[in-house]
Amino acid sequence: MKKKDYAIIDVETTGGRANRHRITEIGIVLFNGEQITETYETLVNPEMRIPAGITELTGITMDMVKDAPKFHEVARRIVEMTQDRIFVAHNSRFDYDFIREEFRRLGYTFSRKQLCTVRLTRKTFPGLRSYSLGNLTRHFGIELNNHHRALADARATTELLKLCLATPDSDQEVKQLVNRGIASTKLPQNMSLQQIEDIPEDCGVYYFHDDTGRVIYVGKSKNIRSRVAQHFNDRTTKGKSIARQVADITYEVTGSELVALLLESEEIKRLQPSINRAQRATRFRYAIISYLDKNGYLRFEVERNTAQLRKEKDIVSEYPSLSRAKGRLNFVRKHLELCGELTQTAPSSSACFYYHLKQCRGACAGAEAPEDYNARAEEARLHLRNVFDYDFLLFDRGRTHNEEAAVLVRNGRYQGFGFVSCEEAHDVESVLRCIKTFQTHPDTSRIIQRFVSERGGRMVDLETGKRVSLV
Repeated sequence: MKKKDYAIIDVETTGGRANRHRITEIGIVLFNGEQITETYETLVNPEMRIPAGITELTGITMDMVKDAPKFHEVARRIVEMTQDRIFVAHNSRFDYDFIREEFRRLGYTFSRKQLCTVRLTRKTFPGLRSYSLGNLTRHFGIELNNHHRALADARATTELLKLCLATPDSDQEVKQLVNRGIASTKLPQNMSLQQIEDIPEDCGVYYFHDDTGRVIYVGKSKNIRSRVAQHFNDRTTKGKSIARQVADITYEVTGSELVALLLESEEIKRLQPSINRAQRATRFRYAIISYLDKNGYLRFEVERNTAQLRKEKDIVSEYPSLSRAKGRLNFVRKHLELCGELTQTAPSSSACFYYHLKQCRGACAGAEAPEDYNARAEEARLHLRNVFDYDFLLFDRGRTHNEEAAVLVRNGRYQGFGFVSCEEAHDVESVLRCIKTFQTHPDTSRIIQRFVSERGGRMVDLETGKRVSLV
């Protein structure tokens, strides 16, 4: 690659998330370090609605893009203009992710070295109040007459790049940012920058091996290449230990962040890498136990999950925190009208708080016989043992645009994951045949619960075949 060949790019989009929204306009400026050699701009039909707020910001309307080329019609031009050039943008992650995702939909892997002018101007001109494109152009007197239109913003970004390149230390600063801050002296022995560049910028799990091939560290990232680069810039004790021992890097692309989280957890427990500390344990700090009291009632309590407890008590389920354990027990208590005293959710020396609210049938007040109460308590044990209350498939993005990842939860617990074509994803039996089984650990349910609560996703009940929501 030529040292000073740049493609300065700006895109306008229908929203802020590359995997959900689409490009509406692209502007490209080719710059050789001294002068602009070519420009290109085009509206793009996003094949989806442009929200009113976006139209107000950019001025781009549905009428303007309805006859514009679709992305696949301009893709070749973008490839040709960016080939062997450094991809430059103001907040490059945004523009780069959108273009990379558009190519991903076409089944093409778009990969370019990047330079972010937000980061470059911060290094070159430290101490400014704001590094937004609008404020920087005002500060430096750069003309920007049509802000939030692609070519106008790309031209303004080019002028910022010119200012940065005119400083004495610009070559070193650009090199540092383009190479993700990795100096050759920071790389482990026998590893090169090209090896880092060859790692995909996809979501997945990566493995650091020592010179015997043994895995010393397992990690996951939405961008494997970027995360690996960060490790070699890490000057902490862990970072130095990785750099000192690593001799090779392997990876597995998952596409799905959920699958990456689940696979990382499984691999850390299976391989027990020496540098990993988190997730190596297979048990959690708190547990719900059950026992019969002297009056014959089945009780539930939350206790610290110790080796002694596991030897002496009947552990029903395990949790990462006290609040999670109490929350789950209270949910089941309410669902089955169990007693607050017998579940320790509302301890009392007489009738419990929930009895007065008519949410308890009176075991604590002698109004319900042990046999009747215990029938529901045994049902509660089943609910507590099974973290999820029904069997379902949870779908997420796959490794390619025409593929989906599927995570299976059956008998209340995580069972494994697999990848299916988008066509097969609507046939439950086809999906189940693709599932690879993995061992269940306490934290896999937590991973699934947290992912669904934060990201959502398409969930299908295995019994009914209908979409469901995780409670």
